Amino acid sequence: MAGISSICSNPDDRAALTTRSVYIHVPFCRHKCGYCDFTLVAGRDDLFDRYLAALSQEFQVHGFDPSRPTEVDTLFLGGGTPTHPTVSQLRALLELVRDYFPLRSGAEFSVEANPLDLTDEKIELLSEFGVNRLSLGVQALRDDLLTLLERDHRAVQIGPLLERLRPVFASVSIDLMFGIPGQTLGDWEQSLRDVVAYDLPHVSTYGLTWEPNTAFSTRLKRGELNRADEGLEGEMYLAAMEYLGAAGYRHYEISNFARPGFECRHHLVYWNGGDYEAFGPSAARHRAGRRETNVRSVLGWLSAVESGRSVVGDAEDLDPETRARELIMLQLRLDHGVIRDAFSQQTGFAFNDLAAGQLAELLASGLLEDTGEAVRLTRQGKLLGDRVAAEFL
Repeated sequence: MAGISSICSNPDDRAALTTRSVYIHVPFCRHKCGYCDFTLVAGRDDLFDRYLAALSQEFQVHGFDPSRPTEVDTLFLGGGTPTHPTVSQLRALLELVRDYFPLRSGAEFSVEANPLDLTDEKIELLSEFGVNRLSLGVQALRDDLLTLLERDHRAVQIGPLLERLRPVFASVSIDLMFGIPGQTLGDWEQSLRDVVAYDLPHVSTYGLTWEPNTAFSTRLKRGELNRADEGLEGEMYLAAMEYLGAAGYRHYEISNFARPGFECRHHLVYWNGGDYEAFGPSAARHRAGRRETNVRSVLGWLSAVESGRSVVGDAEDLDPETRARELIMLQLRLDHGVIRDAFSQQTGFAFNDLAAGQLAELLASGLLEDTGEAVRLTRQGKLLGDRVAAEFL
């Protein structure tokens, strides 16, 4: 792997840096929940100053310069828990990001947040720096499930919090998880009714995944936790489609529902095969057909930056056909699916030329539908969306 100073062949060549979407990974948490497989450190706030210095250095290595800041259309701080740092630490992070990546007029600035972190002071600070979209890690609206998931908030706290956030942020989204051990279909349907009553502009729903090397996976092997039946998970997902759809939410992506105009613009860049920059441990970027993923370890990333070594753990230059096939996989996640004319213009390939073998079988099985203009997942296909999309790789 090339040394860190040579990740960009010419850091001063701004023409190569055309992306206007940036993701920054903030790997700090108070506690690592048992189901979590994201890159983070818990109880290591002492590393924050090193993290900020390394982040600034990584920006510069990739050709960005605060004396010539790069305006962005979408900016996303994820984690970890970006709202976990102290007010002064959070201000320092937001100042650093603003120096390099000021927001264009009308830009979307999203931050993932833990409900109990959002003191009045932090809410005001986020607003001061132009954050206009919050993604709340609520996960459940029943206290026993929150305890199982090792979350630190209670269900009763969410409603009052949302009332404090509504006047400040243009969009507030909550994440909800289904397939939690002990969760019934009735529990899930009540959570959906509660969410509809909150009248939020955006809701994300995720099935609990049992990732290797998590505490939940270990407890599953020991018999301390039981995995939800696959059929029950399917019923829960269908219930989300039904309840949220009836309430006027557009199911614009497999896991995401939004009021019209409140779709996450940053994530749409990913799903539409656009270019984006990403920084921090485990962050993945895509630029002009080259995909790079930073080393996953927080300490490993810090050490690499500080010693002048490459922070890239994996890199791949995608040939045109591979890029086109990946675009099929990504766009099938979206409600409009793969629009043939747009796909051809973006990739130079005709969709039918790449997909003929898989298409006929998936249409016959009822997992895809073909409108002529586009090919998209059916309601049943969405239950198996990842498997269907993988058929085109």
